[in-house]
Amino acid sequence: MPVVFRYKGYRFFFHSNEGDPREPLHVHARKGEAVAKFWLEPYPSVAEAYGMRSRELHELLDVAIENREEIARYWNEHFGS
Repeated sequence: MPVVFRYKGYRFFFHSNEGDPREPLHVHARKGEAVAKFWLEPYPSVAEAYGMRSRELHELLDVAIENREEIARYWNEHFGS
């Protein structure tokens, strides 16, 4: 489970097995029991979330969008795309 970066105690990461066929570019965020999945393609959005307030989700989605290039670079290096 490659960690791309950390933000305010949240780990932003993706799983080594992201489906077959592979799901579109996205990133997961976790802090303790709070978890979320953010789609970055085809457009940024919250895919699912547990244990997070709406304000946290909006902030974390903004962080994922701001770091989209870094996330995509890690994704492509890991999956060889």
